Amino acid sequence: MRDVRQWRKDRGTVTSSRQWQLVRRPVGEPTDDDVALVPVDVPDPGPGEVLVRNAVMSVEPYMRGRMSEARSYVEPYALGEPMSGHAVGEVIASADPVLPEGSWVRHELGWREVALVKAAEAEPVDVRGFDPALHLGVLGQTGLTAYAGLLRIASLKPGETVFVSAAAGAVGATAVQIAKAKGCTVIGSAGSAEKVAFLTRELGADAAFDYHDGAVRDLLAAALERAGAAGIDVYFDNVGGEQLECAIRCMREEGRIALCGAISTYNATEPVPGPRNLLLMIWRRLRMEGFLVTRHLDLRPDFERDMAGWLCSGAIRSVETTVRGGITQAWPAFLDMLGGGNVGKTVVSLTDRTEG
Repeated sequence: MRDVRQWRKDRGTVTSSRQWQLVRRPVGEPTDDDVALVPVDVPDPGPGEVLVRNAVMSVEPYMRGRMSEARSYVEPYALGEPMSGHAVGEVIASADPVLPEGSWVRHELGWREVALVKAAEAEPVDVRGFDPALHLGVLGQTGLTAYAGLLRIASLKPGETVFVSAAAGAVGATAVQIAKAKGCTVIGSAGSAEKVAFLTRELGADAAFDYHDGAVRDLLAAALERAGAAGIDVYFDNVGGEQLECAIRCMREEGRIALCGAISTYNATEPVPGPRNLLLMIWRRLRMEGFLVTRHLDLRPDFERDMAGWLCSGAIRSVETTVRGGITQAWPAFLDMLGGGNVGKTVVSLTDRTEG
């Protein structure tokens, strides 16, 4: 059989790259043995393709679910194949007139230095005056998720009281700021005293608490009292588990819950109990709805208009943890993010390549 690498070289020029592949499905918390950083050759693009040198990629909680074999709303990562995720980069070779060399695009083939992308699956982005990372955070799917969850799923109204769990995370920090920009009272939960201080001092949350500091039901009740709120109108849930149960307990009549994530369950090896107080949802006529941002892409024009205005006015700021060191740092950044070591969106800069 003819050597595949030689066939690719004969076909055209190749560009060297490195990519993270899943080699074993994690049980519980992922470890370094579950992945491998693999050198590869990437050929020049064929018709309808572009070659993109990634400048920045994101690591996100949902990726943990894709490492498991169980199917969900998105296909699991295949063993021995590169993982995928959001990235922004520059087109360095093009076989499509719509995306010439020098264009900047957002696409799904992260976890690698260079990606061969179908032009139809690459979205042009404007990096003039904007850090490319913003197109992964507040101007990207992260921002749109918070926007859709609050404004469409939870039907947020000015003057309401909003509780956001994992409020110092990527989506959570954006949700806090959108709710404040809409004139709401906002309470957030986070995983450290430093994050709690960040929420109140930097993002304008009216009250916040560290969920490690005691019983969540007591911490949430105390935060509502500090904020001068009688109860919760909207709960933006990124955590699930105990915090969801406690939020239901504090919801006001006709309150709404937007289920965005359940990070407290992602590394669980046993079934996780659900909230034990769902009867309150009947008594108080509550509404709880899970959502996927991909079902709400029609909101993007309104979102981009509103978010641009909020950014320009200073009502919303980009909150990021930028990890430098190139592709070698992508996996450590992912593990740190899962462990709560980030504030806001975790992005990995791929422009400062290191060996390893």
